[in-house]
Amino acid sequence: MVMIRDISEQALAMGYLTLEAENQLRRILTTTKYDLEDLNAFMTLQLATMSGVVKQESRESREYPDLSETASETSS
Repeated sequence: MVMIRDISEQALAMGYLTLEAENQLRRILTTTKYDLEDLNAFMTLQLATMSGVVKQESRESREYPDLSETASETSS
C-alpha cells in the first residue's frame, strides 16, 4: 500500500504534485488510518505547496485556461 509519506517525499523531491498523487492522498486521508509520521509528511507537503516550493497540477489547469477558448472569445 502506498503511504502518505512516500507520495509526499516524491512530490517534494520533484517539486510537483500530480493530479493522480493528489487524488491518492485524498483517498488515503479519508479512508485509512495513518500514523503521526504520515501526518507530518502531509503537513510538510501542504506547507511546500502553499509557499510555492511544490507546484500542483490541479492548480495549473485552473490558472491557465484553455487558450483555444480565449482565442475564440476574443475574436467574437
